[in-house]
Amino acid sequence: MFRFIINPPVFFGSVSIILLLLGVGAFFPHQAEALLSDVEARVLAEVGWFYLLAVGIFLFSVTILCISRYGNLKLGPDDCEPDFRFGSWVAMLFAAGKGIGLMYYAVAEPMMHYAAPPDADPMTIAAQKDAMSITFFHWGIHAWSIYSVVGLSLAYFGYRYNLPLTIRSGLYPLLKERIRGRIGDAVDIFAICCTVFGLATSLGLGVQQVNGGLNYLFGLPMTIPIQVVLIVIISTIATLSVLSGLSKGIKLLSEINIILALGLMLFVLIAGPTIQLMRDLVQNMGLYLTSFVPRTFNIYAYEPKPWINAWTLFYWAWWISWAPFVGMFIARISRGRTVREFILAVLLLPTAFTFIWMTVFGNTALILDQGVAAGAISKAVSGNVSIALFKFFEYLPWATATSALAVFMVGIFFISSQSSGSLVMDIIGSGGKTQTTTLQRLFWCVLEALVTIILLIAGGLAALKAATIIAALPFALVMLVLIFGLFKGMKADVAQYEVGNGRSRGAPSFAPEPSWQARLALALHTPKQADVVDFIGKTVLPALEAVAAELTRSGRTAFVSREDGAICLNSATPDCRGFLYGVRPGSHKLPIFSPIEAANISERHEARTFFSDGSRGYDIMGMSQEQVIADILAQFERYLAVSCSPDASLLAKAPAHGGIATA
Repeated sequence: MFRFIINPPVFFGSVSIILLLLGVGAFFPHQAEALLSDVEARVLAEVGWFYLLAVGIFLFSVTILCISRYGNLKLGPDDCEPDFRFGSWVAMLFAAGKGIGLMYYAVAEPMMHYAAPPDADPMTIAAQKDAMSITFFHWGIHAWSIYSVVGLSLAYFGYRYNLPLTIRSGLYPLLKERIRGRIGDAVDIFAICCTVFGLATSLGLGVQQVNGGLNYLFGLPMTIPIQVVLIVIISTIATLSVLSGLSKGIKLLSEINIILALGLMLFVLIAGPTIQLMRDLVQNMGLYLTSFVPRTFNIYAYEPKPWINAWTLFYWAWWISWAPFVGMFIARISRGRTVREFILAVLLLPTAFTFIWMTVFGNTALILDQGVAAGAISKAVSGNVSIALFKFFEYLPWATATSALAVFMVGIFFISSQSSGSLVMDIIGSGGKTQTTTLQRLFWCVLEALVTIILLIAGGLAALKAATIIAALPFALVMLVLIFGLFKGMKADVAQYEVGNGRSRGAPSFAPEPSWQARLALALHTPKQADVVDFIGKTVLPALEAVAAELTRSGRTAFVSREDGAICLNSATPDCRGFLYGVRPGSHKLPIFSPIEAANISERHEARTFFSDGSRGYDIMGMSQEQVIADILAQFERYLAVSCSPDASLLAKAPAHGGIATA
């Protein structure tokens, strides 16, 4: 419990940088605020265009990966199944991505663009259209394309190439084994620092909104000391969540929050102008699609406007700074999904919910402000953004109850974001290990809370935003390299199937076929577990031992190993994945053709193959010893072809799947 499991250069390097910056902020708050503001202004003025271009590249790249043949690749071995059911997976995507921001800006951002649009006259119909179009743009698929780049890179190289679940693994196509050196350490350090400051911004927004809600409900003063106390309380709860692990506390919080969010949104939809909101949603989608490409590349080069820095460029930097955290988190929960399924779900599902959410809250606020509120909501937003949501609830039924629920939801989003972020930083800081100690997970929770507190003291929300924009710049460059690595890695992955004519996807066609009578008997007979165990021991084992002995006599080291009921032929190769032909017991439920069968669901047990490259296995139950040997030789010939292929060499040299043993 009290021993840290870490990658020392990354852990101490990132902590040292963070503590140095914290020290400056704590002892020289005014100078820190001035320095952050100055650096932020220079970054936006000189390389603001880069953020816009980079995000456009991210979106274009993941779209190509989705619609191409690469979309069929699975994030993990071909046989693996998703770790989480679809509903839980989507809930965690949403909660980790932008939960706090949705609560903070749902009313505030449309109202702020309505009052001060970049291209229209304020407080007009054109301003309303611009307000919703811009809000959709900032919270749409551009943001999720940023997350998907990092998440896909981590999941693909972590589960497909069997590399550590860290950012550096995405550089494997360029650096090979050098990812374990200083360059890889530097990338992971950047990722942790970027995550810390991006998450601190969200937590700062969250605590200000919680404070605003408590001020509205109970008159609690909105001061920095109060916000510090709130951070300590909420962080303590977040610590308990992260200590419980991914599949318990974080999953539970995510599911609770998505249910509460759906309930609150439905309440506003029903209590508000329902029919008008449905019409608004349709038009908002049209406005978003119409302006999609122009806004993607609009930097206001010919007519410079400070608006682009304060909004779009801040958002892009904010999402990029969140990318290591959200990307790592969605990668951690996405094993077993295909590349296409991953990209479509990450881009479209949270975006669709966000669009409905922003329409329900944003358009309702615009309608109320022009009607019964008589400008009071826009006035409240201009005075204090953090209370905008609660001022909005005043003009709907059960204002106190909904405001209290909103405060509770922001607190839950705060907890789930901090829990997820701490878990991610722990994984990166430990070199990709997912099983670490209680104490070090506690350490990251405390450090994140400390960063948020000191940055609030140093300059409030402005300091948090400035730190986010600055931290995002180097990581945006890393993300461009990750995209290149994805294309190169997937090209090698596809090549491995083409080299062997896809024989890894099923038993070789030239294996000796049993008689038709034997095939019929096998189809009619449902093997039991005992049959499989007997088959592996009496047929497969002698076949593996015979091939291993012959390989050894030919000068190639080979041996047979057993583990957890599986049996494997191993043959190591220097600087390349070793050959592995393994067989393990498996089972699947039989199809149901009648009510009687439904009452007695049975399973068919199998002797299923697995290989070092993670390709799909198949059932060899019923083969003779000679047929098993023929199958082993077919896979060995394919292995040699892939190992010698220049196109597939990148994947062939990656760490093996299947737990290949060493002699």
